[in-house]
Amino acid sequence: MATTQFGRRVGRIVKERIERRKSSVIREGLWNDPFMVASTRAIAERIPLVDLIVHVTDARIPFSSQCHLLTHNHIIVLNKADLASRSSLQVWMDYFRETNCVSCGVDAHNKESIRQFLSLIQRQVGKLRRTDQANKYTATVMLIGLPNVGKSALTNALHHVGRISAAEKGKLKHATVSPEPGETKDIRSYKIASHPNIYVLDTPAVLPPEVPDVDVLSKLLLTGAIGDCLIERKETAEYFLAIHNSSDQYKKWAKLSSKENDIFFLNSTTECLTTHGLQMKQKKKIPNDHTQDDMVQDVRRTLYETVSSFDGNIRCEVEMEALIASQFTALQEVFHVSTEREEDAHVVVAGKLLNLFRTGRLGHYILDNLPRNIH
Repeated sequence: MATTQFGRRVGRIVKERIERRKSSVIREGLWNDPFMVASTRAIAERIPLVDLIVHVTDARIPFSSQCHLLTHNHIIVLNKADLASRSSLQVWMDYFRETNCVSCGVDAHNKESIRQFLSLIQRQVGKLRRTDQANKYTATVMLIGLPNVGKSALTNALHHVGRISAAEKGKLKHATVSPEPGETKDIRSYKIASHPNIYVLDTPAVLPPEVPDVDVLSKLLLTGAIGDCLIERKETAEYFLAIHNSSDQYKKWAKLSSKENDIFFLNSTTECLTTHGLQMKQKKKIPNDHTQDDMVQDVRRTLYETVSSFDGNIRCEVEMEALIASQFTALQEVFHVSTEREEDAHVVVAGKLLNLFRTGRLGHYILDNLPRNIH
């Protein structure tokens, strides 16, 4: 299938670069550098000392984002659940339940989701100590995971919600959160509950010592778990478009294909706003800001129209390439990207497109398939 071929192409490029320049890659910090090796050792040494492990994965790649530092006493968290397909996520939750693993889908930016996650942690901690003094001891929970799966965001959310629930006062600590992978540099403790006291340890991201296969590498790259410095962004964006074009996601945007919808919306909005209000609204628009709702709608419309009008075979790699090339050209106009060289313009388009995918603006996906031995 064309999508698989695009993914393996990306994975091969990344793997070959890592293996070809292994010594320099380590110096550049592109894969499992000395700092990450030391972090892995420090985490492994602490695992026997904590009460519970929370294994944080990316809900879009529940299998590919699993950490090699697994332990028998852990909760699997599918973080960024808001970016994943809800129906597919439920299938994965059922799979984990069938394999006797405690799991939950979490959105670190949703307070109710965090409250439910915190309640799960408290229940699991409660099962570890069934004594009359159960509310007087201190438990430690360690978060482990690959880069950019959202460990620090979860830590901050748990710490914030836990303090409010416990009505505790004092300065609120914050774990460093960044869209770039590998920003957490040491192991830090944050209180998330009282009676019993529960502390969560936010840990640095770790990668496996061995480079995974090309299929896993491509998914880690697409979701941002490993840095874009390993390959040209255009290659990664082409992989995303191959996934998108092969899915049914674009069909959800059929209603956007007619400009008449925009005209109707503008007319109905005009009736509710004063002339001054419309002028202020227009002034706030930034032509090159691809995150604006109206531009995102234009991107969705363009993707729908290019796929729905394509009369080739998207299962054929060559014909998929032709479709993707036409999409890059169309999106260059949508994003208002103008450069002297088309190649440079497409690099800019790729960066904007990947940002919209990684923030969930272009649909919800789960890129991993369930293990074949599970029905």
